[in-house]
Amino acid sequence: MLRHGLLATALMLGLLSPALAAKQQYHAILSGKSEVPPTTTAGKGTLAATLDTTTKTLDYTLTFEGLSGPATAAHFHGPAAPGANAPVVVPIDGPNPTSPVTGSATLTDEQIKDLQAKKWYANVHTAANKAGEIRGQVLRGPLPKAKAAAKPK
Repeated sequence: MLRHGLLATALMLGLLSPALAAKQQYHAILSGKSEVPPTTTAGKGTLAATLDTTTKTLDYTLTFEGLSGPATAAHFHGPAAPGANAPVVVPIDGPNPTSPVTGSATLTDEQIKDLQAKKWYANVHTAANKAGEIRGQVLRGPLPKAKAAAKPK
């Protein structure tokens, strides 16, 4: 009887595990003061992202406005703590992205580990700020409601 109960529980957990796939939310608030070195800009932006840990897929929406000119590129960079720079790990869209940018990327286990450790940032580049005009550290959790309500169009 006990053996059947254990078997039934194991089967049930095995069948339910795909339904319990972890979806983790991430966000970033992008500004010129977060760039390294900081930039003087009226530009601002937000990033909302969801990581599916089963498929290793990161879905994201990046919005921005008020830049010194058209965006020339946007990327996720890492691994880096706030105040440090790092190479591109995932390009966002392609050359000359326009807001809003939506997309997805399949991440490696190492990239997921760095993302979960808050070692990624997103930034948007312009001709006047080739290294990046606005930047935001990617943090765990949904976009704060006040920022979500005021996010650029």
